[in-house]
Amino acid sequence: MHKNRFFLYAAGIFMSYFYFGIVQEKITRGKYPYEVVKVDGTKSTEYEKYTYAVTLVLVQCIMNFLVAKTAATLWHQGEDTTHKFYYASMSITYLLAMICSNMALQWVPYPTQVIGKSAKPIPVMILGVLVGKKSYALRKYIFVFMIVCGIVLFMLKDKVKSQTEESSIGIGELLLVLSLIMDGLIGAIQERIRAESKPTGVQMMEIANAWSVLFLSIIIIISGEYYKFYEFATRFPYVVTNLLMLGITSAVGQLFLYSMVSEFGPLVVSVVTTTRKFFTVLASVILFGNAISIRQWIGAITVFTALFLDAFYSKSAPKKL
Repeated sequence: MHKNRFFLYAAGIFMSYFYFGIVQEKITRGKYPYEVVKVDGTKSTEYEKYTYAVTLVLVQCIMNFLVAKTAATLWHQGEDTTHKFYYASMSITYLLAMICSNMALQWVPYPTQVIGKSAKPIPVMILGVLVGKKSYALRKYIFVFMIVCGIVLFMLKDKVKSQTEESSIGIGELLLVLSLIMDGLIGAIQERIRAESKPTGVQMMEIANAWSVLFLSIIIIISGEYYKFYEFATRFPYVVTNLLMLGITSAVGQLFLYSMVSEFGPLVVSVVTTTRKFFTVLASVILFGNAISIRQWIGAITVFTALFLDAFYSKSAPKKL
């Protein structure tokens, strides 16, 4: 039965985030055609891009909250004594990480975003040493060095690219770096929460997303994005269906992930999610024609190999100085 649950959770994570990646790229990098009537009466087709990153994250957080609330109602979770400040802080860092990551897709292809986000061990290690006063085994530094080398190989710009492309890609890379820093802060806050009050995964998922919905609702009203998105959705109504599918797959994936963490531990989850990321990249290349050079494949394989080895050998917590 225990083994059956593992395969259920793993299959849920694979399928949910696999489809999540496809829908996310379809929304953010897809072209939305519309007809333009010229002065002479002729018609031409032009294309618009989806640029409403806050709305996209808001839909995800709403669906995450609803699924977590339903799960908490069906399965009693007990009392959560976590201080609200921790959840609010975790929500802010989560939102910044998500928004930066989604905005980056306007300048970089999805495989680049996935590889970049695979660098999570780097900010976690830096914050662990500087803030948490932790020490790591030599192999941990080797794996992180491999990750850095792989990312550099994957993201190196070709000389044939124009100056305009260089500038745009630079913006996307900066957004990915900011997203990674926020990921590191999320991990630090979550460790503090678990150490002090030990809430369940469903409780953390529910409250953190509730704070996120509150913050995003304020942002979307103040910025006026809600009205701009409404006009966009009126012109291209099928984007609403895609956003709902994105939210559903995100929420279901989070639920399976938190369930696996609580039952099998973070090591197993790391192996499963790392494997899932690799197949996401392959799907993006095949379905969306994002060509990857031999140099980039070497970088991608290096990153995923290092992540897998790190997950495999990280059986004990880092020692404190």
